[in-house]
Amino acid sequence: MQVENDLFASDNDRHYTNGVRLSYLTKAKPCPDDRKRCLSGILRRVTSIIPAFRDGEEHRISYSLGQNMYTPSDITVRELLPDDRPYAGWLYAGLGFVSRNTFEGRAARSYNRIDNLELNIGMVGPWSGAEFAQKNWHKLFNFRKPQGWSNQLHNEPGLVLIYERIWQFKKRPEILPHLEMEFAPNLGGALGNVYTHAAAGLRARIGVNLPDDYGPPRIRPSLPGSDYFSPGDRLGFYVSGGLEGRAVARNIFLDGNTFRSSHSVDKKHFVGDLQAGATLVAPRLGVVPPFRLSYTYIWRSKEFHGQDFGDRFGSINLSFNL
Repeated sequence: MQVENDLFASDNDRHYTNGVRLSYLTKAKPCPDDRKRCLSGILRRVTSIIPAFRDGEEHRISYSLGQNMYTPSDITVRELLPDDRPYAGWLYAGLGFVSRNTFEGRAARSYNRIDNLELNIGMVGPWSGAEFAQKNWHKLFNFRKPQGWSNQLHNEPGLVLIYERIWQFKKRPEILPHLEMEFAPNLGGALGNVYTHAAAGLRARIGVNLPDDYGPPRIRPSLPGSDYFSPGDRLGFYVSGGLEGRAVARNIFLDGNTFRSSHSVDKKHFVGDLQAGATLVAPRLGVVPPFRLSYTYIWRSKEFHGQDFGDRFGSINLSFNL
């Protein structure tokens, strides 16, 4: 389970103000030769087109359901704020495929390569339920009442195809035998009427008993992480940091609706994220299954012209290995 909110990192309540994502990732299916034993139907046909998935040593299928929420800076104003970003919501379901390859070499030349292909389908606009969610959440905790949702983007079906590749390099420092480090550059992009962008980034982790994962997950658009983690026999802990730059061709939450007139702002074509956080990974504790708990602080650069400053928000993730 993933929750992102500006309340976790600042006293602001604006822009990308909340995101929730529930996901399930299947166990690894080794299939070096016979893909029919691993996949069936459309997934086998689609992923066989891409060499990275065709040659993968381990495969997993992911299922997800999420909702993102966006507002202008001042939610107490009922009238349209033409110079600020629109009210908008995004409710979506995702189906993804993860492939992992291990390349053996000398020391730092050994690395894992992770490829992730995901399709998100959903709704932008009132049918996303974002207005209902924010109004009732604020009412429950006596926060400021949002007044401007009548100006939100119109209903529009959304579709996004996302591809990410991560190279994972691990190295254990000789002077600190119990400490592990990892560097993981990534490339990726998204194509659709909701998001279209190209991305490149780098994540670093350092910790004790570094678990076998690819860093804590985030709600897209973001640095890639992993829903998957493999706990060891002992408690593991690490701190991580990363950055990602995106060249943005389309962002419906800034550009407005695709097929009809709506509120929009002049977006910036280059957006960056900086993040830092900490993660705890625990083995099975009695009846409690292995779990991973992480917190990540994110700073996002200005996304549209006229924006006064970048945004800060936090991300909390709780995962169980069942």
